[in-house]
Amino acid sequence: MIPASLDLTSLAAAYRAGLKPSTLIAHLREKVAADTHHAWISLLPAERLMEMAAALDTQNPASLPLYGVPFAIKDNIDLAGHPTTAGCPDYAYVPESSAFVVEKLIAAGAIPLGKTNLDQFATGLNGTRSPYGACQNAFDSDYISGGSSSGSAVSVASGQVSFSLGTDTAGSGRVPAAFNNLVGLKPSCGLLSTRGVVPACRSLDAVSIFALTASDAQAVFAAALGFDAQDAYSRPAQPHGRGFAAGDPFRFGVPRAEQLAFFGDTINLDLFAAAVTRLEALGGKRVEIDFTPLLETARLLYGGPWVAERYHVIKDFIERQPESVFPVTREITLGAKKFSATDTFDAFYKLQALKQICAEAWRNVDVMLTPTAGRHYTIAEVEAEPVKLNTDLGYYTNFMNLLDYAAVAVPAAMRADGLPFGVTLFAPAHQDLPLLQLAARWQADTALTLGATGQTLPAVGSLPQPVANGQVRVAVCGAHLSGLPLNWQLTQRDGRLIATTHSAPEYSFYALAGGPPLRPGMVKVAENGASIELEIWELPASEFGSFVAGIPAPLGIGKVKLADGSAVSGFVCESAGLTNAENITRFGGWRAWLASR
Repeated sequence: MIPASLDLTSLAAAYRAGLKPSTLIAHLREKVAADTHHAWISLLPAERLMEMAAALDTQNPASLPLYGVPFAIKDNIDLAGHPTTAGCPDYAYVPESSAFVVEKLIAAGAIPLGKTNLDQFATGLNGTRSPYGACQNAFDSDYISGGSSSGSAVSVASGQVSFSLGTDTAGSGRVPAAFNNLVGLKPSCGLLSTRGVVPACRSLDAVSIFALTASDAQAVFAAALGFDAQDAYSRPAQPHGRGFAAGDPFRFGVPRAEQLAFFGDTINLDLFAAAVTRLEALGGKRVEIDFTPLLETARLLYGGPWVAERYHVIKDFIERQPESVFPVTREITLGAKKFSATDTFDAFYKLQALKQICAEAWRNVDVMLTPTAGRHYTIAEVEAEPVKLNTDLGYYTNFMNLLDYAAVAVPAAMRADGLPFGVTLFAPAHQDLPLLQLAARWQADTALTLGATGQTLPAVGSLPQPVANGQVRVAVCGAHLSGLPLNWQLTQRDGRLIATTHSAPEYSFYALAGGPPLRPGMVKVAENGASIELEIWELPASEFGSFVAGIPAPLGIGKVKLADGSAVSGFVCESAGLTNAENITRFGGWRAWLASR
């Protein structure tokens, strides 16, 4: 039986119950062929699709991570033996091999149905700049789908595929997600190979993922992830750092009130305020940040020589056949010819200075929250003012790749007019998994339906974690506690406070002789033990060695049992160090003993 929802959890359950990939694909190809949104440019021939599906029919559904999962490919990403148009019929070519990420997804069991519509040469955030027709929003055909990955978003939101690939240079993987009630992952640049992708700005491009749920996006990301030695911009994933598990405190940045822009839409203003309140309810502490340097960075993307990267890709083609290029795209691309090498270096120098300024904000926050787009325009409005309104759409997105951030767009609310509103969570590069973790918690809390399907969020089990978090937790009980003299040894190593708690009732606590500084010692005892007040801190594993190296004898790091029965690395004391020490167990903690002196 065909599942009502194509999310990965529901689809996997249907396969376990006996559904065959060939049955599903035959059904979906008919559904896709009837699409009226201008979401698709081309479909794979039925024979080829059924051959791929039939090859899976005899396999165990548990044998592949994306067994029989249907997906769509933005038509600037290569699929072997199938035309790539980049939204321009006269530019089309037939690649001999698939893009690196497409190869990995097919190897994981996913089945590509075809190629989706886009703003030509991935130049635009609205979805109207295509000779294949303006892609219509999944909720209201009068409204834009968002772009440039327009068809990729609409195909998922309409329940035609489980996920899709897009690209994101300026917001193309996030704006369409917001306008179609989807999760849109813009990975850290270089983590998903761009080999086999028609570049927009090659130094900034990222392959993006559209999915019905954050958990689905994580599963696809895990399958597509991998260093590609043949892609000069590929880089290995690094330990991702801090997580956002339930109960973990975190700080999130939001732009100052006067820096928010909704371009006349008062409804979205209120919905964003509600989104801030919701993130606070998930454990976040709101911190206002100065959005000015991010906006200045955004202006570099189209107001500076990065446009020349777009011209560089199609220079020979556009000079030879300018009439083949969509008018607005032609105007933007040819405008890059005015930039000189001097202009380029000026822009690089300005960007570097802005990176330094923006880096300061991350000392105070763990993640930032913004609207994904301030206002959702109609197709008619964008066609009347194609450049200005497209610029508005990039207000919260254009800076992201220039500053090397990872981002996840998530649904936030449904408006009274039936259109979705979305927000974006973003953080420095390699924070993709923590962002998806927070996005999954967010999505569960909003209780919105999936895309435009009307289906509800399924219960999701554990998912693969393709990259270690690279963090170490340590329990401290003395001068390293918050506000005490040695706490700087944690904070200067980018440590953060996770929790205030107590040990299991198995310890004696001492004020050691000697000093200064005054030092405590925790010793595990067989009887008459007590619970000792602790703080749990988390710091990068790369910093843990230098922290431990600075601990003087008789103290050291061992395993400390907590009140909940779990164990964590923490300060312990050698029994030989208790000579002349004062037993202060009765105080229950270092702060209480200090206050008694």
